[in-house]
Amino acid sequence: MKICKYLLTAFLLALALPLAAQNNPFNLNDECYSYFVKTEEIVGQPGFDKVNEALLSSAIANGDTKAQTLYYVGRMKNLTRILLAKKTTTEAEDEKVLKYMAELQEVAMKLGYKQYYYYASELAQNHFYNHDKFERTLELAESMLMEAINMDDEYGKWVSLRYMVALYIAQNDFLSARKYIQDALKVYNTSTDPTIRRQSPSRLYCDLADTYPIGSDSVHICLRHAIDGSKHHLDTLRWKYHVAKLAAYNRNLDAYEEARDYCLRDPNVAAQISNTTALLFRNIDAIVYDQGVEKVSIDSMFMHLREVKFIANIAEEYGYKDKAFEIEKQLVAIHEQKLSDQNRARLSEFDARMGNDRLHADLTRKESEINHLITALAVAAFLILAVIVILQIVHSRALERRNRELMEANEKVLVANAAKTRFVQNMSHEVRTPLNAIVGFSQLLTLPDGTFSPEEKDDFSSHIINNTKMLTMLLDDILNTSSMDSGTYTINYEEGECNFICEAAISSAEHRLQPGVTMEYLGGIPRPFSIWTDPRRVQQILINLLTNSCKHTSKGWIHLASSLDENPGYVTFSVTDTGPGVPAEQAEAIFERFTKLNEFVQGTGLGLSICRDIASRMDARVYLDTHYTEGGARFVFVVPVRQAPENPSKL
Repeated sequence: MKICKYLLTAFLLALALPLAAQNNPFNLNDECYSYFVKTEEIVGQPGFDKVNEALLSSAIANGDTKAQTLYYVGRMKNLTRILLAKKTTTEAEDEKVLKYMAELQEVAMKLGYKQYYYYASELAQNHFYNHDKFERTLELAESMLMEAINMDDEYGKWVSLRYMVALYIAQNDFLSARKYIQDALKVYNTSTDPTIRRQSPSRLYCDLADTYPIGSDSVHICLRHAIDGSKHHLDTLRWKYHVAKLAAYNRNLDAYEEARDYCLRDPNVAAQISNTTALLFRNIDAIVYDQGVEKVSIDSMFMHLREVKFIANIAEEYGYKDKAFEIEKQLVAIHEQKLSDQNRARLSEFDARMGNDRLHADLTRKESEINHLITALAVAAFLILAVIVILQIVHSRALERRNRELMEANEKVLVANAAKTRFVQNMSHEVRTPLNAIVGFSQLLTLPDGTFSPEEKDDFSSHIINNTKMLTMLLDDILNTSSMDSGTYTINYEEGECNFICEAAISSAEHRLQPGVTMEYLGGIPRPFSIWTDPRRVQQILINLLTNSCKHTSKGWIHLASSLDENPGYVTFSVTDTGPGVPAEQAEAIFERFTKLNEFVQGTGLGLSICRDIASRMDARVYLDTHYTEGGARFVFVVPVRQAPENPSKL
C-alpha cells in the first residue's frame, strides 16, 4: 500500500509544474525567489514557518502576487508533510488540512493563479489517501472534477481526470480507471491549451493498454499511440516495459529480449514505473525459456496485481496451465484480502464519520432546544419570577433524564453497530470462501472434454460437495442463532439411543477431516442405552464439536467417547483431538458469539456458542476440560439421564 502512496505522491508533484519564466523558474521577484527556495529546502522541518512568513512579507512589500500565493502553497505543503509522518490523523488535523485548502483556493482564484486552486485540492486528496481514508480522497477528487466541469475549465478537467486515473491505478482498479483515462485523452486531443499540450499523453495510453486483456487488438493500438505521443525518455522506457510483456505473451522472444534488456539497463524503470520489474522479468524468463516453472514466485509482487495477472496469462499461453491456475488462485486470494482490508478501512472511516456527524447533529439539536428554552424563560420572567424558577427546576430534571436516556440509547447503538460491523465483515469473508470455490470448480467442470481427466473431475465434484456442505453449515448456524434469539427454537423430547447418536455424528462430520487425520468413536457405554432427550439436538452438538476439532487438527486423531461413570447420573460425551489446544484463560471466551482464536480458520465463530445455548435449553452442559494435559483439546458434553415418562409429550 505504501508503494502506491509514493507513486500517487510522485504523480501529484508532477502535476504541480511551474510556469515558464524569465529571471527564475517561477518568474518571481528576486528577493521573493530567494525566500521561496529556502522554504522548499526545509518544508516539513523546524524553522519553516519563520522563513515562510519572511516570504509573505517580501511578497507584499514588492507587490509580487504569485509569491503571496506561494506562501499559502508552502503553508499547506508544510502541514501535509508533517502529518505524513503520522500513521493516523485526528479529525481536528484533517479539518486543518481542509481549512488550509480552502484558504489557498480562495487566494489562488482572487490573485489569478488558477493552477494552484487545483493543486490545493490535490494536496488535500494526497493527505487523506496517505492515511488510508480512501472515501474522503475520492469525495475530494470527484468534487474537484465536478467543479472543473461546471466552470468548463479545460485545464481543471485535465488535472482532475489525471488524478482520478492515478488514484484508481494506485488501487489496482484498472477497469474503473479506464473511463477517466479515455476522458483525459479526449481533453488532450481536443485542447489548444499550451500548458496541456506541452505534457505527454504516452503514460495515459500505456495505462489504457493495461485495462484491456493481454494480447487484444486494443492493447496494440494503445501502445502504438503511446510511442507516437512520447516526448521524454521516461515515455519510451514505459513503452518498452509494456512492449516486453506483450512480446513475451506473443512468443516474439527477439523483441522481448531487446525490450527487457533496454528496461533492465535503466534504473528509472524501478524508480518510476515498477519496483518489481527485475522479478517480473525473472518470472517471465523462467516460463518462456523453460528454466523450470517452479522458479516462478509472486510472493513479493502483491502490490502489483496487474503484473501477476500477466505472469499467469503468459504461463497459460506456454502450456503451464497448472501453474497459471495456481497463480490465479493466489490472485483471487489477494483480491479477496485486499477487498476485505479496503472494506474494513472504509467501514471504519464511514462509522467514524457517521459517529461524528450524529454527535454534531445531536449537540446542535440540544443547543437549539436550550436556546429556545432560554428565550421562553426570558419572556416568562416578566410575568412571574416564581413560575420561572419552577419551570427551570422541572425542565432541568427532565433534561437530565433525557440526557441519561440518550446516553444509554447511544451506548446500545454503538454496541449494536460494533456487533453488526463484526458480523457483516465475518460473514462476508466466510460465505465468499466456499462460494468462490463452488463457482471456480464448477467453471472447471464446464471446460471441453479432455481438459481434465475423470479423476480430476471427480476431485472437483468432491470439492464442490464439501464446500456446499460448508456453506449449508454456515447458514444453519445463522438460522439457529436467529431462532434462539427470537424464542422460536424448540426442544422435542423422545427416546434416543446414545451409541447410535454418536456413530451418526461421526458419519456426518467425517468429510471435514483434514488429510492424514483419523476420527473414531471409542464407545464407553453399553449397547443399547437410551435416554429421554432430543436426539437431533444432541447429535447437532456432537457434530459441531467434531467439526470444530476437524478445523483445528491437521495431524493425528479425533476421538469421540461416552461414559456413565465420569459424572454419575449423566451421560458424558467427550471430543478429544491432537490439535493446538486452547489456553485455559480462553476456556470461556471461545463459547461467546463470533469468537475465533485463529482468524485464518474457516468458520463464523458461532458453532461453540450454539452448542452451549442448545445445551442450556436441555439442562445439559458444554465446556472445555481445562485439566486435560495430554496435548490438543478435550470438549465435554454432559446430558442428564432420564427415562421416558408414561405419557410422553412435546416439551
